[in-house]
Amino acid sequence: MRILVTGGAGFIGSAVVRALAEAGRGVRVLDALLPAVHPSGSAPDLPPGVEFRHGDVRDASTVERALAGVDAVCHQAAMVGLGLDLDDAPEYVGCNDLGTAVLLSAMARAGVRNLVLAGSMVIYGEGRYACPEHGSVSPGPRHPDDLAAGRFEPPCPQCGTPLRPGLVAEDAPGDPRNVYAATKLAQEHLAAAWARACGGSVLALRYHNVYGPGMPRDTPYAGVASLFRSSLARGEAPRVFEDGGQRRDFVHVDDVAAANLAALEDVGGRLPGSVRAYNVGSGEVRTVGEMARALADAYGGPAPEVTGQYRLGDVRHITADSSRLRDELGWRARVPFRAGMAEFAAAPLRA
Repeated sequence: MRILVTGGAGFIGSAVVRALAEAGRGVRVLDALLPAVHPSGSAPDLPPGVEFRHGDVRDASTVERALAGVDAVCHQAAMVGLGLDLDDAPEYVGCNDLGTAVLLSAMARAGVRNLVLAGSMVIYGEGRYACPEHGSVSPGPRHPDDLAAGRFEPPCPQCGTPLRPGLVAEDAPGDPRNVYAATKLAQEHLAAAWARACGGSVLALRYHNVYGPGMPRDTPYAGVASLFRSSLARGEAPRVFEDGGQRRDFVHVDDVAAANLAALEDVGGRLPGSVRAYNVGSGEVRTVGEMARALADAYGGPAPEVTGQYRLGDVRHITADSSRLRDELGWRARVPFRAGMAEFAAAPLRA
């Protein structure tokens, strides 16, 4: 099997490439080496035998050439992160949705029918919540007045009682709360339309908060773990927004790479026109404040600072139920939280 990995020079993509190469798969990488992620503009170090092609997934002729002789595509290329403001919207849509549309169109023409798509838990918006009186409910948008006053927990939209957070399964409805989230949901819809139109098969892996060696540093588009690690490297305290009680699922990049390998081994046996989504999380619910403390302790300080600041596009709690991935593909998260944070604290960040 020969696999094209788009965005294969990035943080997650390069881990997927290593896992595939170690498993003996033929790998071709297509990456635009965008300056926001690769400021040097140079090709990355890849495992022996991996073919690298410099090009943008939004360019149809480039993608058509990259698909020659390929059996499956692992689509990791995307602009990631919450972003700064709505001025980012055209670039997010161009990179994520136009790029995916160009890729899918080229796959249809080339006869490549197997796709593993890098999805995201951000499509769920706020996670799963329950009210003691009204049962399962969906909280409304977060209000700036509440956040400014330190009222971070979402209330029941019917009675105002604080809600209890729970795990989100793949059948939860999409509710994107920022532009990035909207583009990730659109990617899944585009892939589903492609699968039904040409008889392809899609496995969408909805990543939770991925961390690990090789994360980019000092960029507003990086994940919170990278921002905290960058602060520590500068000798600064990690700045934790809200009260630090936001619940997340932090999953190591090597476990995410293993999930992609399992999906690529499975997707070729799916029925034509099929689409299946999988949450990819560690199964360990942690708070952002707890992660900051574990990382600072492993690094040797300074201790995190809880600021009370907020971003309106953030959600309060979002944690995964990854049992479908475990039950159907036999995947297991292998890296424990404490061990992973200790490794991440000692590893260099990508420039």
